[in-house]
Amino acid sequence: MLLVTANEMQEMDQKTIHSFGIPGLVLMENAGRGAVRVLLSKINSKDTQKIAVLAGRGNNGGDGFVMARYLLEKGYRITVFLLAPKEVVKGDARIHMQLFEKLCDRSPEAALIEIKTAAEFKTNRSLILHHDLFVDAVLGTGLNADLRGLIRDAVELMNSSGKPVFSVDIPSGLNADTGKPMGTAVKAFATATFAFAKAGNLLYPGNLHTGELSIIDIGIPKFIADEKNIQLSLIEQAEIAALFPPRPFDSHKGSFGHLLVIAGSTGKTGAPALCANAAMRCGTGLVTLGVAESLNPALEPLVLEPMTHPLPENEKGFLSENCLKNILSLLKGKQALALGPGLGTRKGTAKLVQKLVEQSPVPLVLDADAVNCLAEHPESLKKKSRPAILTPHPGEMARLCRLSTPDVQADRIGLARKFASEWDVILILKGARTVIALPDGKAFINPTGNPGMASGGMGDVLTGMVSGFLAQGFSPEAASLAGVYIHGLCADVLSKQKGAFGFLARDMIKAIPETIFQHLL
Repeated sequence: MLLVTANEMQEMDQKTIHSFGIPGLVLMENAGRGAVRVLLSKINSKDTQKIAVLAGRGNNGGDGFVMARYLLEKGYRITVFLLAPKEVVKGDARIHMQLFEKLCDRSPEAALIEIKTAAEFKTNRSLILHHDLFVDAVLGTGLNADLRGLIRDAVELMNSSGKPVFSVDIPSGLNADTGKPMGTAVKAFATATFAFAKAGNLLYPGNLHTGELSIIDIGIPKFIADEKNIQLSLIEQAEIAALFPPRPFDSHKGSFGHLLVIAGSTGKTGAPALCANAAMRCGTGLVTLGVAESLNPALEPLVLEPMTHPLPENEKGFLSENCLKNILSLLKGKQALALGPGLGTRKGTAKLVQKLVEQSPVPLVLDADAVNCLAEHPESLKKKSRPAILTPHPGEMARLCRLSTPDVQADRIGLARKFASEWDVILILKGARTVIALPDGKAFINPTGNPGMASGGMGDVLTGMVSGFLAQGFSPEAASLAGVYIHGLCADVLSKQKGAFGFLARDMIKAIPETIFQHLL
Protein backbone atom coordinates (compact mmCIF):
# COMPACT_ATOMS: atom_id res chain seq x y z
CA MET A 1 0.00 0.00 0.00
CA LEU A 2 1.51 3.31 -1.10
CA LEU A 3 1.37 6.19 1.38
CA VAL A 4 1.52 9.81 0.27
CA THR A 5 2.31 13.17 1.81
CA ALA A 6 -0.08 16.10 1.57
CA ASN A 7 2.08 17.74 -1.12
CA GLU A 8 2.28 14.55 -3.20
CA MET A 9 -1.49 14.16 -3.08
CA GLN A 10 -2.07 17.78 -4.03
CA GLU A 11 0.33 17.53 -6.97
CA MET A 12 -1.39 14.38 -8.27
CA ASP A 13 -4.80 16.02 -7.90
CA GLN A 14 -3.65 19.05 -9.89
CA LYS A 15 -2.04 16.96 -12.61
CA THR A 16 -5.22 14.88 -12.95
CA ILE A 17 -7.32 18.02 -13.28
CA HIS A 18 -5.13 20.33 -15.37
CA SER A 19 -2.90 17.99 -17.41
CA PHE A 20 -5.06 14.91 -17.86
CA GLY A 21 -8.38 16.77 -17.94
CA ILE A 22 -10.63 15.14 -15.32
CA PRO A 23 -12.52 18.05 -13.72
CA GLY A 24 -12.08 18.59 -10.01
CA LEU A 25 -15.87 18.56 -9.73
CA VAL A 26 -15.86 14.94 -10.90
CA LEU A 27 -13.10 13.93 -8.48
CA MET A 28 -15.06 15.50 -5.62
CA GLU A 29 -18.24 13.72 -6.69
CA ASN A 30 -16.38 10.39 -6.82
CA ALA A 31 -14.87 11.05 -3.39
CA GLY A 32 -18.15 11.87 -1.68
CA ARG A 33 -20.06 9.04 -3.33
CA GLY A 34 -17.37 6.52 -2.40
CA ALA A 35 -17.24 7.79 1.19
CA VAL A 36 -21.01 7.26 1.51
CA ARG A 37 -20.63 3.65 0.36
CA VAL A 38 -18.02 3.09 3.06
CA LEU A 39 -20.07 4.81 5.75
CA LEU A 40 -23.22 2.86 4.98
CA SER A 41 -21.29 -0.41 5.17
CA LYS A 42 -20.26 0.40 8.75
CA ILE A 43 -23.45 1.68 10.40
CA ASN A 44 -26.77 0.23 11.47
CA SER A 45 -29.54 2.27 9.80
CA LYS A 46 -31.92 1.52 12.69
CA ASP A 47 -29.60 3.29 15.13
CA THR A 48 -28.73 6.11 12.76
CA GLN A 49 -31.51 8.34 11.45
CA LYS A 50 -30.18 11.88 11.85
CA ILE A 51 -26.70 12.69 10.51
CA ALA A 52 -24.86 15.96 10.98
CA VAL A 53 -22.20 16.90 8.45
CA LEU A 54 -19.75 19.45 9.84
CA ALA A 55 -18.23 21.08 6.78
CA GLY A 56 -15.32 23.45 6.35
CA ARG A 57 -14.89 26.11 3.69
CA GLY A 58 -12.50 24.10 1.47
CA ASN A 59 -12.55 20.97 -0.62
CA ASN A 60 -13.01 18.74 2.41
CA GLY A 61 -16.26 20.57 3.03
CA GLY A 62 -17.15 20.05 -0.63
CA ASP A 63 -16.73 16.29 -0.14
CA GLY A 64 -19.09 16.62 2.82
CA PHE A 65 -21.76 18.33 0.68
CA VAL A 66 -21.58 15.48 -1.82
CA MET A 67 -22.00 12.98 0.99
CA ALA A 68 -24.96 14.95 2.34
CA ARG A 69 -26.75 14.69 -1.04
CA TYR A 70 -26.29 10.94 -1.30
CA LEU A 71 -27.20 10.31 2.34
CA LEU A 72 -30.38 12.32 1.87
CA GLU A 73 -31.30 10.18 -1.14
CA LYS A 74 -30.78 7.09 1.05
CA GLY A 75 -33.46 8.32 3.45
CA TYR A 76 -31.44 9.92 6.24
CA ARG A 77 -32.24 13.27 7.83
CA ILE A 78 -29.27 15.47 7.02
CA THR A 79 -28.12 18.78 8.46
CA VAL A 80 -24.94 20.36 7.16
CA PHE A 81 -23.34 22.78 9.61
CA LEU A 82 -21.09 25.01 7.51
CA LEU A 83 -18.35 26.39 9.76
CA ALA A 84 -17.84 29.49 7.62
CA PRO A 85 -19.90 32.09 5.76
CA LYS A 86 -21.37 30.77 2.51
CA GLU A 87 -19.68 33.48 0.48
CA VAL A 88 -16.15 32.25 1.32
CA VAL A 89 -16.82 28.77 -0.11
CA LYS A 90 -15.25 28.78 -3.59
CA GLY A 91 -14.67 26.59 -6.62
CA ASP A 92 -15.89 23.01 -6.79
CA ALA A 93 -16.91 23.04 -3.13
CA ARG A 94 -19.24 25.98 -3.80
CA ILE A 95 -20.94 24.18 -6.69
CA HIS A 96 -21.61 21.14 -4.52
CA MET A 97 -22.85 23.38 -1.71
CA GLN A 98 -25.33 24.98 -4.12
CA LEU A 99 -26.53 21.57 -5.31
CA PHE A 100 -27.24 20.59 -1.71
CA GLU A 101 -29.03 23.89 -1.12
CA LYS A 102 -31.41 23.05 -3.98
CA LEU A 103 -32.29 19.81 -2.22
CA CYS A 104 -32.87 21.70 1.02
CA ASP A 105 -35.50 23.80 -0.80
CA ARG A 106 -37.31 20.63 -1.82
CA SER A 107 -36.93 18.38 1.23
CA PRO A 108 -37.85 18.99 4.88
CA GLU A 109 -35.31 16.28 5.78
CA ALA A 110 -32.36 18.47 4.70
CA ALA A 111 -30.96 21.68 6.14
CA LEU A 112 -27.92 23.90 5.76
CA ILE A 113 -26.94 26.07 8.73
CA GLU A 114 -24.14 28.63 8.59
CA ILE A 115 -22.00 29.02 11.69
CA LYS A 116 -19.64 31.97 11.29
CA THR A 117 -18.28 32.54 14.80
CA ALA A 118 -17.50 30.72 18.03
CA ALA A 119 -20.46 32.50 19.61
CA GLU A 120 -22.83 31.16 16.92
CA PHE A 121 -21.35 27.70 17.41
CA LYS A 122 -22.16 27.88 21.10
CA THR A 123 -25.75 28.88 20.26
CA ASN A 124 -26.10 25.86 17.94
CA ARG A 125 -24.33 23.40 20.24
CA SER A 126 -27.51 21.64 21.41
CA LEU A 127 -28.86 21.41 17.87
CA ILE A 128 -25.60 19.88 16.63
CA LEU A 129 -25.62 17.31 19.41
CA HIS A 130 -29.18 16.28 18.51
CA HIS A 131 -27.88 13.87 15.86
CA ASP A 132 -26.96 10.20 15.83
CA LEU A 133 -23.70 10.46 13.87
CA PHE A 134 -21.24 13.11 12.74
CA VAL A 135 -19.51 13.31 9.39
CA ASP A 136 -16.26 15.21 9.89
CA ALA A 137 -15.66 17.17 6.68
CA VAL A 138 -14.04 20.18 8.32
CA LEU A 139 -10.35 20.09 7.37
CA GLY A 140 -8.34 18.08 4.86
CA THR A 141 -4.69 17.28 4.40
CA GLY A 142 -3.33 20.81 4.07
CA LEU A 143 -3.36 21.70 7.78
CA ASN A 144 -0.06 23.16 9.04
CA ALA A 145 -1.02 25.09 12.21
CA ASP A 146 -2.67 24.27 15.52
CA LEU A 147 -6.46 24.43 15.64
CA ARG A 148 -8.09 27.34 17.37
CA GLY A 149 -11.38 29.16 17.70
CA LEU A 150 -14.48 27.86 15.95
CA ILE A 151 -12.76 24.88 14.31
CA ARG A 152 -11.23 23.72 17.57
CA ASP A 153 -14.62 24.04 19.26
CA ALA A 154 -16.18 21.84 16.56
CA VAL A 155 -13.51 19.14 16.90
CA GLU A 156 -13.77 19.09 20.68
CA LEU A 157 -17.56 18.86 20.50
CA MET A 158 -17.43 15.84 18.18
CA ASN A 159 -14.90 14.11 20.41
CA SER A 160 -16.85 14.73 23.61
CA SER A 161 -20.29 13.96 22.18
CA GLY A 162 -20.22 10.21 22.70
CA LYS A 163 -21.55 9.87 19.12
CA PRO A 164 -19.70 8.05 16.32
CA VAL A 165 -17.63 10.27 14.02
CA PHE A 166 -16.82 9.38 10.41
CA SER A 167 -13.94 11.38 8.92
CA VAL A 168 -13.52 12.43 5.31
CA ASP A 169 -9.98 11.93 3.92
CA ILE A 170 -8.25 12.53 7.27
CA PRO A 171 -9.55 13.35 10.76
CA SER A 172 -9.71 17.13 11.13
CA GLY A 173 -6.73 18.44 13.07
CA LEU A 174 -4.41 15.58 12.15
CA ASN A 175 -1.16 16.33 10.36
CA ALA A 176 -1.32 14.31 7.14
CA ASP A 177 2.45 13.71 7.03
CA THR A 178 3.36 12.98 10.67
CA GLY A 179 0.11 11.71 12.21
CA LYS A 180 0.42 14.25 15.03
CA PRO A 181 -2.66 16.18 16.24
CA MET A 182 -2.29 19.90 15.62
CA GLY A 183 -3.39 20.97 19.07
CA THR A 184 -6.26 18.51 18.92
CA ALA A 185 -7.80 16.22 16.30
CA VAL A 186 -10.99 14.30 15.65
CA LYS A 187 -11.11 10.74 16.96
CA ALA A 188 -13.05 8.87 14.27
CA PHE A 189 -14.34 5.33 14.37
CA ALA A 190 -13.63 5.13 10.64
CA THR A 191 -12.13 7.26 7.88
CA ALA A 192 -12.56 7.18 4.11
CA THR A 193 -9.44 8.55 2.47
CA PHE A 194 -9.10 9.32 -1.23
CA ALA A 195 -6.82 7.78 -3.88
CA PHE A 196 -4.04 6.84 -1.43
CA ALA A 197 -3.66 6.51 2.30
CA LYS A 198 -1.85 9.43 3.86
CA ALA A 199 1.18 8.78 6.03
CA GLY A 200 -0.62 10.44 8.95
CA ASN A 201 -3.46 7.91 8.69
CA LEU A 202 -1.03 5.10 9.58
CA LEU A 203 1.62 6.66 11.81
CA TYR A 204 1.07 6.73 15.56
CA PRO A 205 -0.94 8.44 17.00
CA GLY A 206 -2.72 9.24 13.73
CA ASN A 207 -3.77 5.61 13.37
CA LEU A 208 -5.74 5.86 16.62
CA HIS A 209 -7.55 8.98 15.40
CA THR A 210 -8.22 7.48 11.96
CA GLY A 211 -9.97 4.33 13.15
CA GLU A 212 -10.79 1.80 10.45
CA LEU A 213 -9.32 3.09 7.20
CA SER A 214 -10.82 2.65 3.74
CA ILE A 215 -9.28 3.92 0.51
CA ILE A 216 -11.59 5.30 -2.19
CA ASP A 217 -10.62 5.23 -5.86
CA ILE A 218 -11.61 8.69 -7.12
CA GLY A 219 -10.29 8.30 -10.67
CA ILE A 220 -6.66 9.46 -10.57
CA PRO A 221 -4.96 7.63 -13.47
CA LYS A 222 -2.38 5.05 -12.46
CA PHE A 223 0.34 6.57 -14.65
CA ILE A 224 0.23 9.80 -12.62
CA ALA A 225 0.99 7.89 -9.44
CA ASP A 226 3.68 5.86 -11.22
CA GLU A 227 5.38 9.02 -12.46
CA LYS A 228 5.31 10.42 -8.94
CA ASN A 229 7.49 7.51 -7.77
CA ILE A 230 6.01 7.43 -4.28
CA GLN A 231 8.68 6.41 -1.76
CA LEU A 232 6.63 5.43 1.30
CA SER A 233 4.70 2.17 1.71
CA LEU A 234 2.83 0.16 4.29
CA ILE A 235 4.17 -3.39 4.70
CA GLU A 236 1.48 -5.86 3.68
CA GLN A 237 1.06 -9.52 4.51
CA ALA A 238 1.07 -10.69 0.89
CA GLU A 239 4.50 -9.24 0.16
CA ILE A 240 5.96 -10.89 3.27
CA ALA A 241 4.32 -14.23 2.43
CA ALA A 242 5.96 -14.10 -1.00
CA LEU A 243 9.37 -14.27 0.70
CA PHE A 244 8.69 -17.81 1.95
CA PRO A 245 8.78 -20.39 -0.88
CA PRO A 246 8.32 -24.06 0.02
CA ARG A 247 11.45 -25.66 1.41
CA PRO A 248 12.99 -28.37 -0.80
CA PHE A 249 12.38 -31.94 0.37
CA ASP A 250 16.11 -32.63 0.67
CA SER A 251 16.86 -29.58 2.83
CA HIS A 252 19.30 -29.87 5.72
CA LYS A 253 20.67 -27.52 8.37
CA GLY A 254 23.31 -26.24 5.99
CA SER A 255 20.63 -25.17 3.53
CA PHE A 256 19.42 -22.26 5.64
CA GLY A 257 22.50 -20.39 6.67
CA HIS A 258 24.77 -20.03 9.68
CA LEU A 259 24.45 -16.93 11.86
CA LEU A 260 27.07 -15.63 14.29
CA VAL A 261 25.77 -13.65 17.27
CA ILE A 262 28.23 -11.55 19.28
CA ALA A 263 26.45 -10.32 22.37
CA GLY A 264 26.16 -10.30 26.15
CA SER A 265 28.03 -8.97 29.16
CA THR A 266 27.89 -9.34 32.92
CA GLY A 267 24.29 -8.89 34.05
CA LYS A 268 22.98 -9.14 30.50
CA THR A 269 23.10 -12.81 29.58
CA GLY A 270 19.40 -12.97 28.71
CA ALA A 271 19.78 -10.72 25.68
CA PRO A 272 22.17 -12.96 23.69
CA ALA A 273 20.09 -16.04 24.54
CA LEU A 274 16.89 -14.40 23.31
CA CYS A 275 18.59 -13.26 20.12
CA ALA A 276 20.11 -16.67 19.32
CA ASN A 277 16.94 -18.61 20.13
CA ALA A 278 14.79 -16.27 18.05
CA ALA A 279 17.11 -16.79 15.08
CA MET A 280 16.67 -20.54 15.37
CA ARG A 281 12.89 -20.28 15.68
CA CYS A 282 12.58 -18.24 12.49
CA GLY A 283 14.19 -21.00 10.46
CA THR A 284 17.94 -20.38 10.51
CA GLY A 285 19.88 -23.60 9.97
CA LEU A 286 22.72 -22.96 12.43
CA VAL A 287 23.45 -20.29 15.05
CA THR A 288 26.71 -19.79 16.92
CA LEU A 289 26.73 -17.47 19.92
CA GLY A 290 30.06 -15.84 20.77
CA VAL A 291 30.30 -14.54 24.35
CA ALA A 292 32.89 -13.57 26.91
CA GLU A 293 34.38 -16.81 28.21
CA SER A 294 33.33 -16.23 31.83
CA LEU A 295 29.68 -15.98 30.71
CA ASN A 296 29.66 -19.20 28.73
CA PRO A 297 28.65 -21.50 31.65
CA ALA A 298 25.63 -19.30 32.37
CA LEU A 299 24.56 -19.15 28.73
CA GLU A 300 24.88 -22.77 27.70
CA PRO A 301 21.74 -23.88 29.61
CA LEU A 302 19.76 -21.03 27.98
CA VAL A 303 20.57 -22.01 24.40
CA LEU A 304 20.11 -25.68 23.63
CA GLU A 305 20.01 -25.55 19.82
CA PRO A 306 22.46 -22.67 19.20
CA MET A 307 26.14 -23.42 19.72
CA THR A 308 28.26 -21.27 22.02
CA HIS A 309 31.84 -20.14 21.54
CA PRO A 310 33.76 -18.67 24.52
CA LEU A 311 35.81 -15.61 23.56
CA PRO A 312 38.87 -14.21 25.39
CA GLU A 313 38.20 -11.26 27.70
CA ASN A 314 40.40 -8.57 29.19
CA GLU A 315 37.79 -7.53 31.73
CA LYS A 316 35.71 -10.32 33.20
CA GLY A 317 32.32 -10.56 31.51
CA PHE A 318 33.04 -8.03 28.74
CA LEU A 319 34.40 -8.31 25.21
CA SER A 320 36.95 -5.90 23.75
CA GLU A 321 39.09 -5.48 20.64
CA ASN A 322 41.52 -8.16 21.82
CA CYS A 323 39.12 -10.84 20.54
CA LEU A 324 38.69 -9.28 17.08
CA LYS A 325 40.83 -11.91 15.35
CA ASN A 326 38.90 -14.71 17.04
CA ILE A 327 35.61 -13.27 15.83
CA LEU A 328 36.86 -12.71 12.28
CA SER A 329 37.99 -16.33 12.24
CA LEU A 330 34.58 -17.43 13.54
CA LEU A 331 32.89 -15.52 10.70
CA LYS A 332 34.38 -17.88 8.10
CA GLY A 333 31.52 -19.94 6.71
CA LYS A 334 28.88 -17.70 8.26
CA GLN A 335 26.29 -15.78 6.26
CA ALA A 336 25.44 -12.97 8.71
CA LEU A 337 26.51 -11.32 11.96
CA ALA A 338 24.24 -10.06 14.75
CA LEU A 339 26.08 -7.64 17.01
CA GLY A 340 25.07 -5.84 20.16
CA PRO A 341 22.33 -7.29 22.40
CA GLY A 342 23.51 -6.87 25.99
CA LEU A 343 27.09 -6.26 24.83
CA GLY A 344 27.81 -3.25 27.04
CA THR A 345 29.47 0.02 26.10
CA ARG A 346 32.91 -0.25 27.72
CA LYS A 347 35.67 1.56 25.82
CA GLY A 348 37.20 -1.69 24.62
CA THR A 349 33.79 -3.00 23.57
CA ALA A 350 33.15 0.16 21.55
CA LYS A 351 36.46 -0.33 19.72
CA LEU A 352 35.52 -3.93 18.95
CA VAL A 353 32.18 -2.84 17.52
CA GLN A 354 33.80 -0.20 15.32
CA LYS A 355 36.38 -2.65 13.95
CA LEU A 356 33.77 -5.35 13.29
CA VAL A 357 31.62 -2.88 11.39
CA GLU A 358 34.62 -1.95 9.27
CA GLN A 359 35.99 -5.48 8.75
CA SER A 360 33.01 -7.86 8.78
CA PRO A 361 33.04 -10.04 5.66
CA VAL A 362 29.27 -10.67 5.95
CA PRO A 363 26.15 -8.47 6.27
CA LEU A 364 25.50 -7.45 9.84
CA VAL A 365 22.68 -6.33 12.13
CA LEU A 366 23.58 -3.76 14.78
CA ASP A 367 21.33 -3.49 17.80
CA ALA A 368 21.23 -2.03 21.29
CA ASP A 369 24.73 -1.52 22.69
CA ALA A 370 26.32 -1.85 19.25
CA VAL A 371 24.25 1.17 18.20
CA ASN A 372 25.22 3.00 21.39
CA CYS A 373 28.90 2.22 20.75
CA LEU A 374 28.61 3.67 17.24
CA ALA A 375 26.92 6.86 18.43
CA GLU A 376 30.29 8.42 19.26
CA HIS A 377 32.01 7.16 16.10
CA PRO A 378 29.43 6.69 13.32
CA GLU A 379 32.19 7.22 10.74
CA SER A 380 32.89 3.48 11.04
CA LEU A 381 29.74 2.96 8.96
CA LYS A 382 31.44 4.71 6.03
CA LYS A 383 34.25 2.15 6.12
CA LYS A 384 32.09 -0.96 6.04
CA SER A 385 32.32 -3.30 3.07
CA ARG A 386 29.07 -5.21 3.66
CA PRO A 387 25.45 -4.10 4.14
CA ALA A 388 24.48 -3.04 7.65
CA ILE A 389 21.07 -2.92 9.33
CA LEU A 390 20.66 -0.76 12.45
CA THR A 391 17.74 -1.32 14.83
CA PRO A 392 17.62 1.60 17.31
CA HIS A 393 14.73 2.48 19.58
CA PRO A 394 13.95 6.22 19.79
CA GLY A 395 16.42 6.85 22.63
CA GLU A 396 19.25 5.15 20.74
CA MET A 397 18.26 7.02 17.58
CA ALA A 398 18.47 10.27 19.52
CA ARG A 399 22.05 9.43 20.54
CA LEU A 400 22.97 8.54 16.95
CA CYS A 401 21.58 11.83 15.64
CA ARG A 402 22.58 13.94 18.65
CA LEU A 403 18.98 14.98 19.19
CA SER A 404 16.41 14.57 21.93
CA THR A 405 13.98 11.66 21.94
CA PRO A 406 11.00 14.02 21.39
CA ASP A 407 12.80 15.41 18.32
CA VAL A 408 13.12 11.88 16.94
CA GLN A 409 9.47 11.08 17.62
CA ALA A 410 8.34 14.30 15.95
CA ASP A 411 9.74 13.25 12.55
CA ARG A 412 10.34 9.50 12.59
CA ILE A 413 10.16 9.01 8.82
CA GLY A 414 12.22 12.06 7.93
CA LEU A 415 15.02 11.28 10.37
CA ALA A 416 15.12 7.58 9.50
CA ARG A 417 15.36 8.40 5.80
CA LYS A 418 18.06 11.00 6.34
CA PHE A 419 20.21 8.70 8.47
CA ALA A 420 19.81 5.71 6.13
CA SER A 421 20.78 7.80 3.12
CA GLU A 422 23.67 9.64 4.79
CA TRP A 423 25.30 6.51 6.22
CA ASP A 424 24.26 3.99 3.53
CA VAL A 425 22.47 1.64 5.92
CA ILE A 426 19.02 0.18 6.47
CA LEU A 427 17.54 1.89 9.51
CA ILE A 428 14.83 0.17 11.54
CA LEU A 429 13.45 2.81 13.90
CA LYS A 430 11.52 0.81 16.47
CA GLY A 431 8.39 1.92 18.29
CA ALA A 432 4.67 2.20 17.69
CA ARG A 433 4.49 1.90 13.90
CA THR A 434 8.12 0.93 13.32
CA VAL A 435 9.73 2.68 10.35
CA ILE A 436 12.17 0.95 7.98
CA ALA A 437 14.24 3.31 5.83
CA LEU A 438 16.50 2.25 2.94
CA PRO A 439 19.58 4.07 1.63
CA ASP A 440 17.80 4.96 -1.64
CA GLY A 441 15.13 7.02 0.13
CA LYS A 442 12.39 4.40 0.24
CA ALA A 443 10.67 3.88 3.57
CA PHE A 444 8.09 1.51 5.02
CA ILE A 445 5.67 1.63 7.93
CA ASN A 446 4.93 -1.58 9.81
CA PRO A 447 1.27 -2.13 10.72
CA THR A 448 1.75 -5.02 13.16
CA GLY A 449 2.42 -4.96 16.89
CA ASN A 450 0.68 -3.81 20.07
CA PRO A 451 1.36 -2.50 23.61
CA GLY A 452 1.97 -6.04 24.86
CA MET A 453 5.48 -5.67 23.41
CA ALA A 454 6.40 -3.09 26.05
CA SER A 455 8.68 -5.37 28.04
CA GLY A 456 12.37 -6.20 28.13
CA GLY A 457 13.93 -8.44 25.52
CA MET A 458 11.60 -7.70 22.61
CA GLY A 459 14.36 -5.89 20.71
CA ASP A 460 16.72 -8.84 21.19
CA VAL A 461 14.11 -11.11 19.61
CA LEU A 462 13.76 -8.74 16.66
CA THR A 463 17.53 -8.72 16.13
CA GLY A 464 17.57 -12.52 16.10
CA MET A 465 14.77 -12.62 13.56
CA VAL A 466 16.20 -10.01 11.18
CA SER A 467 19.70 -11.49 11.30
CA GLY A 468 18.28 -15.02 11.05
CA PHE A 469 16.44 -14.18 7.85
CA LEU A 470 19.59 -12.47 6.59
CA ALA A 471 21.61 -15.63 7.25
CA GLN A 472 19.01 -17.69 5.36
CA GLY A 473 19.70 -15.70 2.20
CA PHE A 474 17.06 -12.97 2.36
CA SER A 475 18.26 -9.65 0.97
CA PRO A 476 18.93 -7.00 3.66
CA GLU A 477 15.70 -5.23 2.67
CA ALA A 478 13.63 -8.43 2.72
CA ALA A 479 15.17 -9.57 6.03
CA SER A 480 14.32 -6.21 7.60
CA LEU A 481 10.73 -6.17 6.35
CA ALA A 482 10.08 -9.81 7.23
CA GLY A 483 11.67 -9.54 10.66
CA VAL A 484 9.79 -6.42 11.68
CA TYR A 485 6.43 -7.54 10.27
CA ILE A 486 6.53 -11.06 11.73
CA HIS A 487 7.85 -9.80 15.07
CA GLY A 488 4.79 -7.56 15.42
CA LEU A 489 2.50 -10.26 14.03
CA CYS A 490 3.65 -12.68 16.74
CA ALA A 491 2.71 -10.06 19.32
CA ASP A 492 -0.71 -9.63 17.71
CA VAL A 493 -1.28 -13.40 17.84
CA LEU A 494 -0.26 -13.49 21.51
CA SER A 495 -2.45 -10.48 22.28
CA LYS A 496 -5.49 -12.31 20.95
CA GLN A 497 -4.62 -15.36 23.04
CA LYS A 498 -3.49 -13.70 26.28
CA GLY A 499 -4.38 -10.03 26.05
CA ALA A 500 -1.79 -7.28 25.59
CA PHE A 501 -0.48 -7.60 29.13
CA GLY A 502 2.30 -9.67 30.58
CA PHE A 503 3.49 -11.81 27.70
CA LEU A 504 7.26 -12.10 27.51
CA ALA A 505 9.97 -12.02 24.89
CA ARG A 506 10.38 -15.80 25.20
CA ASP A 507 6.64 -16.17 24.52
CA MET A 508 7.27 -14.31 21.29
CA ILE A 509 10.02 -16.74 20.34
CA LYS A 510 7.73 -19.72 20.86
CA ALA A 511 5.07 -18.08 18.70
CA ILE A 512 7.31 -17.53 15.66
CA PRO A 513 6.92 -20.89 13.81
CA GLU A 514 3.16 -21.12 14.23
CA THR A 515 2.69 -17.47 13.26
CA ILE A 516 4.66 -17.96 10.04
CA PHE A 517 2.80 -21.18 9.30
CA GLN A 518 -0.69 -19.87 10.00
CA HIS A 519 -0.37 -16.45 8.35
CA LEU A 520 2.33 -16.62 5.68
CA LEU A 521 2.70 -20.14 4.28
